[in-house]
Amino acid sequence: MNWLIFEDTQQVNFWPLTYTRPIYALRCGIDTLVEKWAQTLGSVPNGMLTSPELKEVWGKLPNGNVPILWINGRFFPNDEIHAHLNNLRPEHRLIDSEGLTLAFITEKLLPECKVWSEEEFAAFEVSGVVSTVKCLKQLPDLFSFNGEMIRADFERITKNRYSAPIEDKHTIVYGSNRVFIEPGAKIRAAILNAEDGPIYIGEGVQIQEGAMVHGAHAFLPNAVVNMGAKLRGDSTLGPYCKVGGEFSNSILQGYSNKGHDGFVGNSYIGEWCNIGADTNTSNLKNNYAPVRLWNEAQGKFVDTGLQFCGLIMGDHSKCGINTMFNTGTVVGVGANIFGDGFPRNVIPSFSWGGAAGLTTHALPKVFETAQRVMERRKEVLSPAQHQLLEDIFKKTSYLRTWEKSSIKID
Repeated sequence: MNWLIFEDTQQVNFWPLTYTRPIYALRCGIDTLVEKWAQTLGSVPNGMLTSPELKEVWGKLPNGNVPILWINGRFFPNDEIHAHLNNLRPEHRLIDSEGLTLAFITEKLLPECKVWSEEEFAAFEVSGVVSTVKCLKQLPDLFSFNGEMIRADFERITKNRYSAPIEDKHTIVYGSNRVFIEPGAKIRAAILNAEDGPIYIGEGVQIQEGAMVHGAHAFLPNAVVNMGAKLRGDSTLGPYCKVGGEFSNSILQGYSNKGHDGFVGNSYIGEWCNIGADTNTSNLKNNYAPVRLWNEAQGKFVDTGLQFCGLIMGDHSKCGINTMFNTGTVVGVGANIFGDGFPRNVIPSFSWGGAAGLTTHALPKVFETAQRVMERRKEVLSPAQHQLLEDIFKKTSYLRTWEKSSIKID
């Protein structure tokens, strides 16, 4: 059966990460949500529906024959959902225990790129309720679910496969049956401990001398772990990421660097970001109170219900050496943060500066830096991506009113 993946109206709660990609293209565990569904269903989607702003970069209108299976990109696949899908009939839908639509089948082509509201699904008859399912509801879910998703992805990706051997005699491994290495990875004098969770090491990954890795952990192709790094569990390094220092329960989406000493914990970093040397993220308030996080769509701070929450950083943002981020800081797209002291815990997209004050990061400078950074990875900023950044710059301009800030700091 043809299938497509779509976004619902809750994707705005994942700004700034979903300013530049659909929610189903976010990484949680080893791979992104759409990649999980593709492996589960055995084929790539025939359509990828997203917001009008993202359709030129990410959209893929459905083609082929009907009926079409629609998958809500906020949900994670599992065996219970898969069993229900086998019995799903046209014009019927599956819901979770809270009544949210996670899948339905239609015999009509609905090729419009947009986000879909729950009210639009009311015409489809409910034919099943899935009781055990994970669904993204707030930004911190991405790192909160990460350990569980690494374990699930590891079982799926490595099933009936054999790991490449560790040939370096100076590398120490605990729980070797839970370490899987793809061909072409290089490990030198490292300590890998998979007793508390599996460790997946992709093609071309380098784990350098003295690095200590405690599972669950995932390294996507061509990621680099620098010498002496201390990597705690439930963390993911996306493709071509570099990590040094201390890294805990955090995700690098891809093509981003945290190459030096410093601590990043309970955080999510987008693509093409750079974390300066000795940068630290606070992930716990001094009074141990639950962390409140800025929700740009709602225009207010919301209680995450979490005691541990660090940094959320959108694509193409950078911070200089010795940057200190407060607990629960949100940095938008294309920001450049530097200087001493603690910057505010909300830094709008395309900001320039730090604790001493913020101004606007000029868009030509953003493009200039992005092109330089991407060229190092033999990538280019496409015309569609260029236009998308321009659109985000305009969309977020109301937040960059420095004299009369529209954001009340929590």
